[in-house]
Amino acid sequence: MILVICMYRRLRDLREDKDLTQREVAVFLGMSQTGYSKYETGENDIPTNILRKLARFHKTSTDYILELTNEAMPYVHAGKKCGQVNISSHRNKKAGTTRNENR
Repeated sequence: MILVICMYRRLRDLREDKDLTQREVAVFLGMSQTGYSKYETGENDIPTNILRKLARFHKTSTDYILELTNEAMPYVHAGKKCGQVNISSHRNKKAGTTRNENR
């Protein structure tokens, strides 16, 4: 229960640090002020897509909002989509060969 209270407190603190109202953040998220308020109070869980939008909006990480870290800076984007892996280079590295050696 402590994590939930801290997470929602962080949402409020991030919003207040920017001198924003709940309504202003709700408009950004495309929802009602009441709906957003329920996230800050912990009455409703925050869906993943909303959590990601809030992290981008506040220029922080979801881990910071979830209080998994005290580092407010967002992670550096690696330029790959989630789960994207170059299979052929992975297999070649594992086998200790290069692509040309496999031909």
